[in-house]
Amino acid sequence: MNTSIVGKNIELTEPIKNYAESAFDAIKKYNLDIISANIVLSENKKGQFSVEFVINVKDKHTVVITQKDKDLYAAIDLALERAKKNLRRYADKIKDNNNGGIKDLDNGDVIPKIEDEEDDIIPLEPKLYKPLDFEEAKIMLEESGKDFFVFYDIDNNMRVITKLDNGKYGLY
Repeated sequence: MNTSIVGKNIELTEPIKNYAESAFDAIKKYNLDIISANIVLSENKKGQFSVEFVINVKDKHTVVITQKDKDLYAAIDLALERAKKNLRRYADKIKDNNNGGIKDLDNGDVIPKIEDEEDDIIPLEPKLYKPLDFEEAKIMLEESGKDFFVFYDIDNNMRVITKLDNGKYGLY
């Protein structure tokens, strides 16, 4: 991960640099492929400090956090908390998309996580539905009491039948 700390209208002392560098350690814990992380520290004419975090994550995801405060260290802390929250959400999103699996580095496929036998959820094979003709689908729609019914026709095309306001049926 490439890192940089830039100061605009502010002198970067060693304690400020060390404090800002500790923020980089805090964002590494999410195990994301972070390409670069930059911190821009600035002070305006009114004595208010501004901290901007720009974090570039693999796959074109960029996190930009801007925080202003009268105290530079407080602004860094607040910006860091917001950045960690954003990165945690992104890491959770990636984990949810993988369904807890591990990415296979050879072809990019997700290897499913093996569940313990004590889990309440047991994976099942999907039911195979027999193709229906339109009359059977119409009967199924009427029996279900719903507004529409999805089925496969004789040619194995997914179709939707719906009851219209005028009492007729629509077929998609």
